[in-house]
Parts: sequence; structure tokens; C-alpha cells
Amino acid sequence: MVVRAALLPVTLLLCLALAGSAGAGRTADGFYELKNKKGDFSIKVTNWGATLVSVLVPDCKGDLTDVVLGYDTVAAYAKGAAAGSTIGRVANRIANARFVLDGRTYRLLRNDGNNTIHGGPRGFNKVIWTVKEYVHDGDSPYITFYYRSFDGEQGFPGYLDVYVTYQLSDPYDLSIHMNATATSKATPVNLVNHAYWNLAGHGSGDVLEHELQMFASRYTPVDGYMIPTGQVAPVAGTKYDFLTPTPVGANMEIVPGGGGGYDINFAVDGQQNAMRPVARVQDPDSGRALELWANQPGVQLYTANWLSNDKGKGGKVYGQYGALCLETQAYPDAVNHPDFPSSIVRPGEVYKHDMVFKFSH
Repeated sequence: MVVRAALLPVTLLLCLALAGSAGAGRTADGFYELKNKKGDFSIKVTNWGATLVSVLVPDCKGDLTDVVLGYDTVAAYAKGAAAGSTIGRVANRIANARFVLDGRTYRLLRNDGNNTIHGGPRGFNKVIWTVKEYVHDGDSPYITFYYRSFDGEQGFPGYLDVYVTYQLSDPYDLSIHMNATATSKATPVNLVNHAYWNLAGHGSGDVLEHELQMFASRYTPVDGYMIPTGQVAPVAGTKYDFLTPTPVGANMEIVPGGGGGYDINFAVDGQQNAMRPVARVQDPDSGRALELWANQPGVQLYTANWLSNDKGKGGKVYGQYGALCLETQAYPDAVNHPDFPSSIVRPGEVYKHDMVFKFSH
């Protein structure tokens, strides 16, 4: 899912981030690595946006390849797409940049036409997080980032303490755990990881031949401004039917915009708040597969529709459909749709978003 708004100057963003958030410890940006004992599975992350920078996993021949899009420097992340970043306070779109909560109207900063997307112009992907724990050896290496979002940040109410943990486990599992506690006021919360996946390797071309299966028999239709209509409709007989493994590009010609790609939320089947299968992707050439499990009600499928000659890691150039995103989440604009699963977290409550990416070959 894409942010189309103009970005703030990189120097301004860096200065704002270095200023820190109220009550949070300050820290410089940096890159960190986690690696399994065998040495054939590793990730890199940065505390700029609590971002997943790289994921190296083997293919069917044992060759290691980085399968997420990203950048070599923090400055590049500041001005580029939010690839791999933690998005918040509320990911996806909020209609008309406003919502009513407990009788009070909150007005947000607009950065997608009349709407707010991904938490506003300076969402959680545009700040430096504190490294709270970093254990880079052992059977399950992990790193935990912390950010304190202040009352009124980008228009959202109340303080919010946020933790994001990346952890590796055998054989090739990457877990991401997101916790957030509202400390003063009720607030909407919808955190996502915005990784761009290409199982053939980042910068290797498009993902239209990747086979995708979604464990979701319904989706949330949107209007011309990409805002949910409030319906939750069956995927059967539509271009959104991935109930059986299907090449990503198989029905691209009937997506609105004439090949414009996918950018839509699916309602994940199964018990809400329970870990369950969300999606499975496989690259037929390398044999790499990714199975995603999570505990959120929805998942956004986005096929990098707006990437165009984006310069990434190691001189690679990323083009349209050069990756796909599978962002487990609350339903978009849930705060304005009382029939959707609630995204409101009240003081003392803990928001928990867990996801596991299981790689195989």
C-alpha cells in the first residue's frame, strides 16, 4: 500500500526525528543484524522507523538471496517508499482525515488528498526508535525497538508506548511482535509492517508470476478514493479470489485502472485475535515460499503499483510490480465504521499484533 503524498525534505525529517518524542530516550540511527547459528538465515533492521532492511534466505539450491526491498542509508529511507517500516499510529487510510471518539471530533493531518494515510506526514516510519534490547546470538536472536508517541502527534489523542520486536527462530521463521499501550486517552491503533517482498530477490523484476494464496474468503470494497464502503463482500467470482494458489498477475488486467495492480484489504478467515494462516506466496523459479501467520482481522495486498525506477540497495532499481506487500492489520478506516472490528485502545489496554513469516524452499 502506497503513500502518494509529497514527502518532507530529508534534512527536516532527520532533525524532527532526532528531536525525539516526549518522554522517550534519544538515540542515533543505526543498522543491526540478526543471524541464525547455521548462518543461512539473517535479517538487518534499523531503528529509523523500526524498519526491516533485509532478509537473506536460501533457495532450493541453497543460494542466499535478499528477498525484501530496501535502501542502504537512513537518508534514503527518509525520502523513499516506507519499505519494511513500522507504520503507525494508524496504518492505511482514514477518510477525510477525521474521526469521532467518545463524542469528540479529532482532525488529523492530510497526506492523501483529503484523507490521512499511514499515520500522517510524519508517521512512526519517520522517527528514530530507541533500541531497548539487542540479543544477536543464541537460538532465537532478537531486537526490540521502543517509541513513545505523544498526545496530539499528527492529531491523534493520548500518549502511546509502542514496542516492536524482530526475532529469528529455526528453521527459517521471522517473528514480528508489536505491542502498544495507551496511557492517557482512548485512541485508534493500527500498526503494520510494510515489507515489500520479492522471493526471487529484490531488484530481480516483477512478482506477477509469484503464486499467491490468501486464506480470506471476503474483502472490503473501496470507493474511488480507496476508502472502504463499509461492505464486507465475498471474493468468490471476483478478481480478489486467491483462495487457491494463483499467479499474482493472472487477473491484473481487470483490476481498476487497467493493470493498476492490487491495493485492497482482505478479511482473514478464522477466529479474530488468534494466530492463524493469512497467506502463502511461492516463487516458481527459485522455489522459495513464504507463509504468513498473524492475529489481526485483515491483511492488505499491495503490488507495488507506484514504484518506478526507485533506487534501492546495492544499486538495484525497483520498478512497478517489483514486490508485493502483505500487511496484517485492522480494517482500513475502522475508526469511522462501527460495524468493522474495533481499532480503539483505551487507557491501560495493550494492543497486540503478532505475525510470523515462515520461509521454505
